[in-house]
Amino acid sequence: MADRAKVVAVVVAAGVGAAVLAAACVFLAIWMYRRRASVVARTRTRSLESSTATLRANGSTASLDSSVSVSVVSESVADWGHSPLPPGKRVAFWGWRGATNARDQPLSVSGIPKYHYKDLQKATNNFTTILGQGSFGPVYKAVMATGEVVAVKVLASDSTQGEREFQTEVILLSRLHHRNLVNLVGYCVEKGQHILMYEYMSNGNLATLLYGDNKRSLSWQERLQIAHDVSHGIEYLHEGVQVDGY
Repeated sequence: MADRAKVVAVVVAAGVGAAVLAAACVFLAIWMYRRRASVVARTRTRSLESSTATLRANGSTASLDSSVSVSVVSESVADWGHSPLPPGKRVAFWGWRGATNARDQPLSVSGIPKYHYKDLQKATNNFTTILGQGSFGPVYKAVMATGEVVAVKVLASDSTQGEREFQTEVILLSRLHHRNLVNLVGYCVEKGQHILMYEYMSNGNLATLLYGDNKRSLSWQERLQIAHDVSHGIEYLHEGVQVDGY
């Protein structure tokens, strides 16, 4: 009888131990799930915050997505042929590549040259050399007096953004430097117009290469490389932009 009682006690103890262990496992699983969900939520929040890249300067605030878009580019798309683009040749969603000789232009607090409206009006043949229509306004091809070519983006006239906010936006955009982003090379604030000047991308925009009537279609390898390049630009906007601390 005593041996039987011991066996029963052992079985009961084992059952209780198993139940406690199972409960502990369930508790641990729930804790890990909630912890992971919390981490994911914080990561998404940081991602959204960094995607707008808020900059505070001189008491005002500007967000990267408040008035202009950032053009992400790829160096890997073919130049209407069968080989990758040579170094320095890039294609953008709406941007175009080039350089501007701005030695004679006054520099703003952001270090970006400030141009006169009449100069851009002449360079774009009275704003008739349209290249495309972006989310925030039309883009024109401008041939400057030096012979250099830039892309001029005229922000929509119905924008509620004031001059101070626009100047803050220029400061923010001037700090974005990445091989897969189109650089800001100048701006203009005159006659009630807010104008941004970007590198000129001579190979056109990505939409034309993907969906236009081209001589040939992009290969899957080229498309994959384009996606890879674009992802690097987006990653920089989310993780690499340092805009606070003014």
